[in-house]
Amino acid sequence: MQLRQTIFVSILIALVFASVASAHNITRILAKHPEFSTFNHYLTITHLAADINRRLTITVCAVDNAGMADLLSKHLSVYTMKNVLALHVFADYFGAKKLHQISGGTTLTATMFQATGEADGTSGYVNITDVKGGRVGFAPEDNSGALSSYFVKTIEEKPYNISVIHISHILSSPSAEAPTAAPSLNVTDVMRLKGCKAFADLLISEKAEDTFVQSVEGGLTVFCPSDDVLEDFMPKFKNLTAAGKMALLLYHGVPVYNSMGMLRSNNGLMNTLATEGKNKYDFTVQNDGESVKLKTKAVTATVSGTLVDEEPLAVYKIDKVLLPRELFKAVKEELAPEPAPAPKASKKKPKAKAKKGEKSEEDDTAEAPGPDGSEDDVADDTASDENGSARISGLGMMAVSLIFGAVMFL
Repeated sequence: MQLRQTIFVSILIALVFASVASAHNITRILAKHPEFSTFNHYLTITHLAADINRRLTITVCAVDNAGMADLLSKHLSVYTMKNVLALHVFADYFGAKKLHQISGGTTLTATMFQATGEADGTSGYVNITDVKGGRVGFAPEDNSGALSSYFVKTIEEKPYNISVIHISHILSSPSAEAPTAAPSLNVTDVMRLKGCKAFADLLISEKAEDTFVQSVEGGLTVFCPSDDVLEDFMPKFKNLTAAGKMALLLYHGVPVYNSMGMLRSNNGLMNTLATEGKNKYDFTVQNDGESVKLKTKAVTATVSGTLVDEEPLAVYKIDKVLLPRELFKAVKEELAPEPAPAPKASKKKPKAKAKKGEKSEEDDTAEAPGPDGSEDDVADDTASDENGSARISGLGMMAVSLIFGAVMFL
């Protein structure tokens, strides 16, 4: 009996830890330390941050802003920069204690650069050496084994999950710093393969494709309506003039690269490929919880998926065609109807009571309509969002309650 009770409580305790555990976020970890803001910035724009957050066991060797200045002075492309920083991310956990207790005094560890397939041979490996005097040095395998950087301090540790450490200098590697060509991304091909074939075909048939293609190098964000959405819109599209059709298509492109994180944080007006002089052709980006909405004066669309997000190109699927106010009439926001006023008391004298079998006038009087309940719907949606954001905490509290109840019961 006692054994069964122990097992039961142990399982409930495990549920608590499972429910309250949260994945690491390297961007948030480094954001608490301004001296690593440059390193943190480049982890984001190279998309390494997302890769790091997906890993269960990882070590990040961060370099402070002064150390990053040496790397930036080399004017590497963002793709080469990604390889260099990937060399600073180990595919194993190395906390401060483990670094100072390396078996044999030295070890070789693989990095995320090795995992990319871009590294020549074993150039994606880093040698870690516990030097006499308590110092720990790091040397890329293709850098003659010379210890070029040293452990400074621990920034944050979650044992056997993530270790973020400060190292003194950038790890220099000829292989990682070799020029890397930008990936070949054909914007219309991406759309065709991922549910926006109709929009891609329109770009080609209306001679708008070249404008999109030429904008990729400098940064481009495209919002493409899905095939079924565009099919429903085609009758209206065919009624536009040639200039109107071109403007509408260009209106779905923004001449700046925006990751999903950037869209969520950079709310406000955005110019488009159709913006020119007095023709504003802009729209507003606005967060709605985790969703991103695009608002024009005529319609509000929601980003429903990511087709590609690889700087300098991002392509997102949307659930409506964006309608610029320059081509379509603005739609006024519908307001909830006000409650009807209560009927005024009649000044007429009360009529004689109706005889049996006759209807009185009061029976024909309709009740005043009440509110349509739209506010209740909004409140329900808000409550759902709040519950969603607190779901993990709720599970944790539930599990704690179960343990308490089980212990009291047993």
